[in-house]
Amino acid sequence: MLKQRIQDDIKTAMREGDKRRRGVIRLMMAAIKQREVDSRVELDEAQVLAVLDKMVKQRRESLAQYEKAGRDDLAEQERYEISVLQEYLPEALSEEEIAAMVDEAIAQAGATSIRDMGKVMGQLKPKMQGRADMGVVSGLVKQKLAG
Repeated sequence: MLKQRIQDDIKTAMREGDKRRRGVIRLMMAAIKQREVDSRVELDEAQVLAVLDKMVKQRRESLAQYEKAGRDDLAEQERYEISVLQEYLPEALSEEEIAAMVDEAIAQAGATSIRDMGKVMGQLKPKMQGRADMGVVSGLVKQKLAG
């Protein structure tokens, strides 16, 4: 469904003459197709979300670098690409929802120390993919397990 929506949106952007948006959506489709070619399978919805989530993460990292270097023109392009990518991701979780899910996963895994972090993150990743920055979630899990 998501992949079809992306393909339809490319056509819409082309019809409307929105070159900037079309370019971002084409990048998304190219990343999805590349992953399909590499793994020789058609991606399901969760895998497509994972590709898009990775693209957002890459752009956030680039944005930080561009802002640090004072390249406002490139930073603006990254912000735009992030905004387009986020249209295809599920609604982001609030900080309270993330904290509640982390607490629940820690309890379910019976985690007591930082050594149990893998179990907790293994439970959280499928639930939060595309809905939260996993780096932030990882930091929160670490903080809670450290005491």
